Amino acid sequence: MSRRVRAILLTAAAAMTLSACQSLRGGKPPPPPLPPPPPPPPVVTLPKPQPAPPPPAPRSCVPRTLPGPPRYPDSDAALRSAPGAADRYQLMAAGRILRQQRLEELERVIAGCREPR
Repeated sequence: MSRRVRAILLTAAAAMTLSACQSLRGGKPPPPPLPPPPPPPPVVTLPKPQPAPPPPAPRSCVPRTLPGPPRYPDSDAALRSAPGAADRYQLMAAGRILRQQRLEELERVIAGCREPR
C-alpha cells in the first residue's frame, strides 16, 4: 500500500476509536423518570332530572248532553227561495225562537263553568 492510503486508513481508524471512546464514557446521566401523571378528577354523574309530568288535561265543563247547534230555518238560501215576504217573515221568526232557546241553553252551561269547583 502506498503511504497515502495508509495515512487515510490510520486517520479513519483513529477517528472511529475516538468516537467509540466517547460513547463508552457514559456522558450525562439519564434524566430521572417523570412522576406519574395525577389521576384524572373523579367524574361526578348527576342524576338526570326527571321531566315534570304534564299538567292534567283541563276538564271540560260542557255537559256531554249538550246538543249541537240546530239547523236554523232562516238561512240565506231559504230566505231567497221563499215565495213572498210573509214566508220570509215566518222563517225569520222561527229562526229567532230557535236562536233564543239555544242562547238560554248556552248561558246555563257558561254559568256552570264559571262556578268555583
